[in-house]
Amino acid sequence: MCGIVGYIGQFKATDVILNGLKKLEYRGYDSCGISFYSDKGKGFKTYKTPGRVDLLINSFDYNEANHIGIGHTRWATHGAPNQVNSHPHSSSSKRFIVVHNGVIDNYQELIIKYLEGVKLVSETDTEVIANLIEKFSQEMQVDQAIRKTLSLLEGSYA
Repeated sequence: MCGIVGYIGQFKATDVILNGLKKLEYRGYDSCGISFYSDKGKGFKTYKTPGRVDLLINSFDYNEANHIGIGHTRWATHGAPNQVNSHPHSSSSKRFIVVHNGVIDNYQELIIKYLEGVKLVSETDTEVIANLIEKFSQEMQVDQAIRKTLSLLEGSYA
């Protein structure tokens, strides 16, 4: 099982998310990651590591201001428990960042049907979700792209 923490608000997102990940670590501890919008860098930063949340905390300087982010503790279902397969995963352009719990049973079929030519960097089904949203968002509004992606997924997931 995995754990997900997301935050949008006045407080520093990394503090809230890392605290939440520590509390959810029992749900998945083979790897973990965090992605947050950096007010300083004006873009999302993602940090991932195999192992426990303490390793993640020590892997980056999270003192800069940030107010939106998402984190994940992982118990691997697709792909080895390593940094590349850890969540969060982004689309190839890095516009969309996704974490998920569960299993997408038809992710290989979705790659063949919709993502020909897209360079995937992990062995996970989650990266497929981010890239499907990106692909469909080129043809429709983002909310519609998310709904279309979700309608194609088979499995059990959150």
